[in-house]
Amino acid sequence: MPRPNTSRIIAGYDGSVPAGAALEVAARLSPSADASIAYAWAPPFASEPLRRRLWHGTRNVNDFVAAIEREGDAEARRLAAVGVTLARAYGWSATPVVERESGAEGLELARIAGRLKADLLVVGARGLGGARAVLGSVSDMAVHYSPCPVLVVPYPLLVSERLALAEGPVLAGWDGSPCAAAAALAAARLFPGREVVPAFVRDGDEPTGSPPEGLVSLPRHGTGMEHGRSIAAALIGQARSRGAALIVVGSLGRSAPQEILLGSVAMATLHHAYRPVLVVPRGPDQEP
Repeated sequence: MPRPNTSRIIAGYDGSVPAGAALEVAARLSPSADASIAYAWAPPFASEPLRRRLWHGTRNVNDFVAAIEREGDAEARRLAAVGVTLARAYGWSATPVVERESGAEGLELARIAGRLKADLLVVGARGLGGARAVLGSVSDMAVHYSPCPVLVVPYPLLVSERLALAEGPVLAGWDGSPCAAAAALAAARLFPGREVVPAFVRDGDEPTGSPPEGLVSLPRHGTGMEHGRSIAAALIGQARSRGAALIVVGSLGRSAPQEILLGSVAMATLHHAYRPVLVVPRGPDQEP
């Protein structure tokens, strides 16, 4: 059973350096957590040299496929155990979760998060910024489909960005919408004790609703940028100047169209902010 006053976290781990770094960063941001270290695998899992060994050691295709399944499952469990060891070293209470995926890895992680009723899903990102950011990466799929907030941790972080993890505030994008309000509340709940700074980027439209306490008003960044990218750039610049530990943005939600288009501001922030980004999905009782 989860300990009192702790978050239930699902952390994706695949044995890579970025995945290990994401565990460390998430543990520093949320040191008191009960975590499930999830690894989703799909055949053909084994490396090419191992597949050659298995093929030469079997007499028919059926035996070969069975061997691939056996070795793939064993390797997946070994890697998940490594992730658990890392998570425990960083102070988390951690257990492994191994799933044989039937689709994309990010989608499978989102499904695991929903099944286990997680408070937070953590995924690493291999520096997919700018033109290298593509729809279909693990982090993109996770934030599009996860029913709970997703913390995306880019790799690598600079020294200044790592130092901000200790006591840096949370910068929360705000535009007066229920989605933005829900994002700020989720950040306060998931990272208690940290200052949450709401930031509004002036884009020509006045926000609806009463401005939250401590609201920071920012001009749009640049004039030749696409709308979402310019707002994201303003948030990223403010996070850098304040030494924010992470940026929080609300998404449009999980209705059919938004599963394809998360929202230009959220996606631009996710792809261009070289610091952790928390994406909070729209709740079922919130209008898009």
